[in-house]
Amino acid sequence: MFSGLSPLVVEDVVDEGEQVVVRARTPDGAAACPGCGAESARVHGYHRRTVTDVPLGGRAVIVTVRVRRLVCPTTGCRSTFREQVAGVLERYQRRTARLTCQVRSVVRELAGRASVRLLSALAVRLSRQTAIRALLSIPLPPRSVPAVLGVDDFALRRRHRYASVLIDAATHDRIDVLPDRRSDTLTAWLRARPGVGIVVRDGSTTYAEAVRRALPAAQQVSDRWHLWHGLAEVAQKAVAAHSSCWAEAGPRRQTLTREKTTLERWHAVHNLLNQGVGLLDCSRRLGLSLNTVKRYARVREPERLRRPPQYRACLVDPYRDHLRARRAAEPGVPVLQLFDEITALGYAGGLNLLYKYVNQGRLHGDRIMPSPRRVTRWLLTRPVTLSDDRRAYLDELVAACPEMTALAQAVREFAQLMSERRGAELDCWIKQVREAGLIELEPFLTGLEQDHDAAVAGLTMPYSAGPTEGVNTKTKLIKRQMYGRAGFPLLRHRILLG
Repeated sequence: MFSGLSPLVVEDVVDEGEQVVVRARTPDGAAACPGCGAESARVHGYHRRTVTDVPLGGRAVIVTVRVRRLVCPTTGCRSTFREQVAGVLERYQRRTARLTCQVRSVVRELAGRASVRLLSALAVRLSRQTAIRALLSIPLPPRSVPAVLGVDDFALRRRHRYASVLIDAATHDRIDVLPDRRSDTLTAWLRARPGVGIVVRDGSTTYAEAVRRALPAAQQVSDRWHLWHGLAEVAQKAVAAHSSCWAEAGPRRQTLTREKTTLERWHAVHNLLNQGVGLLDCSRRLGLSLNTVKRYARVREPERLRRPPQYRACLVDPYRDHLRARRAAEPGVPVLQLFDEITALGYAGGLNLLYKYVNQGRLHGDRIMPSPRRVTRWLLTRPVTLSDDRRAYLDELVAACPEMTALAQAVREFAQLMSERRGAELDCWIKQVREAGLIELEPFLTGLEQDHDAAVAGLTMPYSAGPTEGVNTKTKLIKRQMYGRAGFPLLRHRILLG
């Protein structure tokens, strides 16, 4: 039961009901002075020291130890000193070493209040401040300067404050946590540790500038997921711009007021541009934001601004064949009469829904057209993952116009560059996309050229920011446990503990 107290001489054990009291003393013999290391057995006096040991049967164990004060034999060192028992008693501690080890294991996982509640159920009582002090007293594992460094940011307070986490991209060990994501902070950290040879990051220009200033010879690697995500964003814009082409097979509808406004704005912007007016002046004259004017200016034809109809399944769909047959046999049949007929067949909707269904032209469409976002997702999905029907449907949509065909080809080739690590062919891919005339992909291509070396390295080397994102995911769990009440030093300590 008391094997952890074996260095002591146990004299008595008393059961007091809610707790067990152990009376012990230190063994006779010489003890080393903590100052000079000289051993001494000359006793100057005695005193009592009370510590808490691991619980026994759900009850607290209180150990009262008689500790000797010995005289130091070295002249000029110190007159007396208290003896310490390694593995049992530590200086300034009111818990035994093994109980401290158990407390640290709990607070490492649960931090403050949660660890206090769990330890109280195990008959170990301490305050939340003591739990946090026990957590901060856990020594951090030693970390050497990694040859391959991964860096990413995470939110301390979303949209207000951010911090940076640094890991070893090869071993996935956590190296350090910086209190912000400014370039100067990372620059100072890198200059103090010049052994870093490769830095894996996302598309952040702040981190890129910090690495260039601190370690000009270091190789920067752009994360593949962020490259693919950037392509997905511009691909969705391209799909939406050509929606009037691939949505021709969909149901017809009348031009909405919003579409009329969009077309009017396009003509107004291009009329001013044809007169030599600049983009900023167009924005002021038309009362539109500069980004909106730029978006209209990039579109060559107003028809590309149209969006396909997005319909959801409704209660009228099961009766579409009946309505079609009745309209084919009697084109002028009133909608009210059709409503009575399908109601007798089991229709449970209202008359207004049927009117809307007919006026939108959904009787003429064989299927509901997907949204540009869904079409983009199909384009970015592996073809073997899609079902045969969906793959055939996607091929039909892609073949609607040359731009959609070129977009699908560009996405497939970029996916091959990523999966086969053929980063050296990135320049050829950029040239082919520009020749295809996909203006919606131009911002993505410009970003690749500005961060060319890092993008090529990201598509060639095996490193990625995935391990860093995994640390950020675990950090979110730690933040939720702490409820934002603790400061940055405690959060940093818990992140580095792992």
